Amino acid sequence: MTGKMNRIRFRLSISAETYKRYYSGEVRYVLARSYDGRRVKFPASYLRRFVSHEGITGEFEIEYDGNNRLKEIRRIS
Repeated sequence: MTGKMNRIRFRLSISAETYKRYYSGEVRYVLARSYDGRRVKFPASYLRRFVSHEGITGEFEIEYDGNNRLKEIRRIS
């Protein structure tokens, strides 16, 4: 393990109706494309704290360690 933290930024726009599928467990992972073109896949449960009546919208950043383990996700706008 290198101890180095990496970050990926991306934008999400998930309607409340669509997020119900994630919340219920019907869909378990979110797949997004980062600003630099990488594909990002992470458990939908990490987004629960960002859900509003409109769904989930905004710019996000994932921080992961040198072993590609997700450490944190945060909304940055």
